[in-house]
Amino acid sequence: MAMAKSRSKSKSRTKGKAKRTVAKAKLKGKVKKAVVKMKVRRAVIKKVAKTRAKRKPNPAFMKPLRPDDALAAVVGSDPLPRTEITKKLWVYIKRNGLQDKVNRRNINADEKLRALFDGKRMVSMFEMTKYVAKHAN
Repeated sequence: MAMAKSRSKSKSRTKGKAKRTVAKAKLKGKVKKAVVKMKVRRAVIKKVAKTRAKRKPNPAFMKPLRPDDALAAVVGSDPLPRTEITKKLWVYIKRNGLQDKVNRRNINADEKLRALFDGKRMVSMFEMTKYVAKHAN
């Protein structure tokens, strides 16, 4: 009697093991298919990216703006597009080491920039564009 029980247990164990092996094989097949699909998608995206037309700059950004006195002290008094004003402002900030050492998004204003930033000592780079827009027209 005892032998019959042990045989049936071993048979059920091997059946369970076989089922798990089959399940693992199916899962591996699905994973392989998913990897192939992902590679195909990446190739298609790269191909589409190459064929896209180059973006044209927005003409509103290229319109020359005349800086007022506070902004002219930093970037010069010549009319410049908004993009050039921002570039020159960053050159001034980096040349004078005004970017905060800990939080690089913040700008520590010196006397010229404090006039530009409505008297604030520290401004984030996102606020900076808001203040610059007030001084260029």
